[in-house]
Amino acid sequence: MKPNISVFGAGSWGTALALLAARNGCQTLIWGHNPEHLQLLAETRENHRYLPGFTFPDTLQVAANLQHAATFSPLLLITVPSHAFQETLLKLKPYVHKNTRIVWATKGFNPEDGALLDQVVSQVLSPDVPMAILSGPSFAVEVASNLPTAITIASTNIAFAEQLAGYFHNPRFRAYTSADIIGVQVGGAVKNVLAIAAGIADGLGFGANTRAALITRGLNEIMRLGLKLGGKQETFMGLAGLGDLILTCTDNQSRNRRYGIALGQGKDRASTVQEIGQEIEGIFAAKETYLLAQKLGIDMPITEQTYKVLYENTSPLEAVQNLLNRDQKPEAVGL
Repeated sequence: MKPNISVFGAGSWGTALALLAARNGCQTLIWGHNPEHLQLLAETRENHRYLPGFTFPDTLQVAANLQHAATFSPLLLITVPSHAFQETLLKLKPYVHKNTRIVWATKGFNPEDGALLDQVVSQVLSPDVPMAILSGPSFAVEVASNLPTAITIASTNIAFAEQLAGYFHNPRFRAYTSADIIGVQVGGAVKNVLAIAAGIADGLGFGANTRAALITRGLNEIMRLGLKLGGKQETFMGLAGLGDLILTCTDNQSRNRRYGIALGQGKDRASTVQEIGQEIEGIFAAKETYLLAQKLGIDMPITEQTYKVLYENTSPLEAVQNLLNRDQKPEAVGL
């Protein structure tokens, strides 16, 4: 029997996952923070703003309000931006009970303290709530278009991860499982920072050599931070690490990459954000990752220079020069 699923977050990714679950036979309810947007979804049976062209099946309905969604199912899928993650959990807390299970597809750190999102779930709800993260190389429009995709579902409760994989898996969407909830979260958060860096390099007119170097050395930075926090090295070489990093750094469907390209081309930041029209997680993640690296004493030079471009008015060209002027040293992976 397929379960009921409540999805919190009516952006492109939340809509794509809601469509996936509904098409797989799950009775699915989607909620978003904007009542006018929800009304439009209900009336048109399509997310014209964030994921146009995909009609909702009968198994996907729109929640009238948060309470409706929270009580519809014990399985709660959160897809809101990272800066809204804790607030969403606080809103859900009154409806959480012993059968509640939390899964999120949010990528990022908690902006208030740099915590991983599983720590936020533990603090706001309970460490005993079954929890999991869905992550990996996946653009919303391709999932909605039923194009072949592979992702990772990670949980310390492997039975829960396997159960979730069964709900989302289909012939065009392959769900692998992992017990490394830390590594999967770190990979998903930091890759957005590196996508901005890769975009900046392309915006400056640098070539494929530069992009390959940034991806490779960027993976090294993810591994350094992830291993320090308790992640597993093999996770960073998999879908939620290298896979997601390659996708986000190389394809212009990535909002973070497009934002970086605009920075490299000297375009106005505010108008670029407005033009993209959706959350650019790497802007927040750059600050959170940089501060966390400083706190832990981890060398993350690409992240540092991206942070300085975003928050200290360092020019993109100067940031690249700062990277190139670093002292020579042996290549060490994950160290």
